[in-house]
Amino acid sequence: MIKLGDFLPDQPDYQNGGATVANNVIPAANGYRSFNDVLPLSGATDAYIRGMFAGKDDAGAAAIYVGDETKLYKLDATDSSLDSISKSGNYSTAANDRWRFLQFGEAVIASNYADPIQTITAAGGGLFADLSADAPKAKHIATVRDFVMCAYTNDATDGEKPYRARWSALGDHTSWAVSATTQADFQDIQDMGAITGLVGGEYATILMEKGIVRAQYVGSPLIFEFDKVQLSRGCKISGSVVNLGNNVFYLSDDGFYVFDGQTSSPIGAEKVNNYFLSRFQSSFANRMSAVIDPLRQIVIWSYASVQSDGSPDECIIYNYAVDKWSTASIGLDAISPLFSAGYTLEQLVNISTNLDTLPSSLDSPLYKGGEYFFAGAKDNKIQTFTGGTLPATVETGEFDIKAGSSSLVSGVMPYVENSSGSVTTVTAQVASRNLQSQPYDFNAATSLNNDNFCTARSSGRFHRVRLNISGDFSAVTGIDLDAQTRGRR
Repeated sequence: MIKLGDFLPDQPDYQNGGATVANNVIPAANGYRSFNDVLPLSGATDAYIRGMFAGKDDAGAAAIYVGDETKLYKLDATDSSLDSISKSGNYSTAANDRWRFLQFGEAVIASNYADPIQTITAAGGGLFADLSADAPKAKHIATVRDFVMCAYTNDATDGEKPYRARWSALGDHTSWAVSATTQADFQDIQDMGAITGLVGGEYATILMEKGIVRAQYVGSPLIFEFDKVQLSRGCKISGSVVNLGNNVFYLSDDGFYVFDGQTSSPIGAEKVNNYFLSRFQSSFANRMSAVIDPLRQIVIWSYASVQSDGSPDECIIYNYAVDKWSTASIGLDAISPLFSAGYTLEQLVNISTNLDTLPSSLDSPLYKGGEYFFAGAKDNKIQTFTGGTLPATVETGEFDIKAGSSSLVSGVMPYVENSSGSVTTVTAQVASRNLQSQPYDFNAATSLNNDNFCTARSSGRFHRVRLNISGDFSAVTGIDLDAQTRGRR
C-alpha cells in the first residue's frame, strides 16, 4: 500500500512521501479523517460577524454573544435569533478591527478599540454598557491572574499607544485609575513595534511585531515584571493568535510557530509555510481568525485567499498532536469555542421543523446547555460544524514504479473507510509523464468496480494519483496500484 502521508506542499513532488493535496480533511496519525460542513445555529446579524464568545454565570448557565460592525448580540435560544443588546447609539468598529471578549467573574467584557470597553452580566439580561470612564479603548484584552489587562490602548490622557499594556485594579475590572493602592497601572514596551496579540492566564504573553514579551505578576511596587523573551521574530497578524494553555500559536513573517512561554518552535517550516504565504491575501489580513478544537486536537486558521474578494474562503488545519497539516475550502468570518445555551424540545423546532434533520442527533451535547463545541460564522450567522461530510480530495506526490523504467498503471485501489453504513462515492484519477519537464494531466475520473478498483490506463515513468471522495466517510489512508513495468524505453 502507498500510504497517504503528511501534507507537504513545500516539498518537491517527486518522492514526496506524503500528500501534495489534502483538502477538506483533518490530518490524522495514519492518513486523513473527514471534515464536516457547517449548518446555521442562529438567525443573522446586520453585517458579517467580527467576534463570538460564550459566557457562563455562577450557576453554569451559558449565553452566546457575537458582534458585528455596529452591534453586539445575544443568542435567544427560544427562537434562535440574534437579538441586539447594544448600548444606545450602537458602535463604530473600524474596518481593520474585531470584537475581543473575555469573562471576569460574572462580567462579560467586549472591546473593539473604536468604542469604550463594554460589559454585561454573564447570562443575564439588559444591554451592554460602558465599563468605566477610566478604562482605555483597547485592541486586545485578556484576564491575567486577578486583573483585566488591555494592550494597544487609546485613552483621553495619552491618546493611541500601540506598545502599551495597561491593567485594572486587583480584583476589580471597573477600576482603572493608576494607583499604588489598587495596583492599577500600565507599562510601555519600547523598540518592539505594536502589540499584535495578548494571551492571559497565570502570566501575560504579549505578542508584538518584533518579538514576544512575558509579563509576570510580582506584586508591589512593580506589579508586573516585563521580560523580552523573544527578539528574533514577532507576530504581524492579530487574528492568527490562538492558545491552548501556555502554548500560543501564531503566524510570523516566515510562517507558523508555537510559543511555549519561553521559546518559539516552527511548525510549518518545510511543510506548508510557502504554500500558505503564496495563497494568503495579506491585504485582508484583518479577516483572519483562528480557533483550537481540543477534542480533535487541531488548530484552524480561516483566511482570505488570493482568489477571494476579501472574504475568508479557505482554512488551513494543524493537528498539534501528530504534527500534521491539511486544508479546507470553506469560508468563515470568525471561528471560536462556544458553550451551548441549552434547548427544550419545543425550542429545537426553531432550528429545524423536522427533528430528523437537526444538525446533530437529539442526544448531542450541542443541545444540553453548557457543553463545549467550536463554531464558525458565515452568512452573518453562527454556524456549527455539524453539516454533511465535505467532499474531499487527496493527491499523492509523484512516484515511479521502478526507477528509470516506464510503467502502465491500470487500476487504483483506494483505502477509504466508512463506519456509518451510508453511501460513499470514491473516484480516482492518474496522471503520468515520461519527463519531469513535461506537463501532466489527470485522466478522467473512474469509479470503483466490483473488485474495489478504479480502472485506469496511464503510462509513463512518473505517476501521481488523485482520490475524490464524496458522501459519508470516516478516513482515507492510502492506495494500492495495479501496475506493470515496461522497461527503460
